[in-house]
Amino acid sequence: MFETLKEILVAMLKVAPEKITEQATREEAELDSLAVVELSMLLEKDYGIKISDDELMEAETVGEMAAMMTQRRAAAA
Repeated sequence: MFETLKEILVAMLKVAPEKITEQATREEAELDSLAVVELSMLLEKDYGIKISDDELMEAETVGEMAAMMTQRRAAAA
């Protein structure tokens, strides 16, 4: 799911690809609270993955966000 998340961040939220690593914090990946809200909506609309913006904000790294996506997708299947 990390590659999917990276594609979303680059394509939809215009984050520079080199800033997105699994270890990157939200700040390092330039994800402010508005970007996290947008990400939450995109995940639900385009991928059917329901993760609230609050939950995404609790993730300390981009990798943790990707792990959350994997868990939710498995739970929904």
